[in-house]
Amino acid sequence: MELIEGIRTRRSVRKFTDEKISRDTMARIVDAARFAPTWKNSQTPRYIVVENRQVMEQIAAEGVMGRAHNAGIIRGAAALVVLTSVRGICGYEPDGSFSTSKGNEWQMFDAGIAAQTFCLAAHNYGVGSVIMGIFDEKEVGRIIGLDESRVVSALIAIGYPAQEPNAPKRDGVGEYVAFI
Repeated sequence: MELIEGIRTRRSVRKFTDEKISRDTMARIVDAARFAPTWKNSQTPRYIVVENRQVMEQIAAEGVMGRAHNAGIIRGAAALVVLTSVRGICGYEPDGSFSTSKGNEWQMFDAGIAAQTFCLAAHNYGVGSVIMGIFDEKEVGRIIGLDESRVVSALIAIGYPAQEPNAPKRDGVGEYVAFI
């Protein structure tokens, strides 16, 4: 798939078929996603692929802050990717100070780049995805047994699309850019 076409055609998919995603395909997606840029090449994003239906159900029931819509998406997905980030590296200098006025918030910027890169790679392999930001970080971490060295950055439901969502209306390029 040509890059610009992939950017323009990737959609948030919320309805999936029952087809499982092979581990080979998942490895290819993560292999591409690992090239997402990170703060000083810190490479802090990590992907935990939850295929176990009981664990996915527990996250849907206890980890999405009561959001029925997100719970339904998780229950219908082939897998749930828990995007995590290694703590205490992104934005920090060796002496513990920050290099940016964003402090430790830069970690989420890198996680956002990683999430979109993951979703674009998935799209390239015909796998649909949706990034979910409404979740209980501590609860999801507890359910998957995440250690304290990492933080949950996002949940990404994935699977083969049951339907192709329509493109939402976009503002014109003039609304997005200013020149000084």
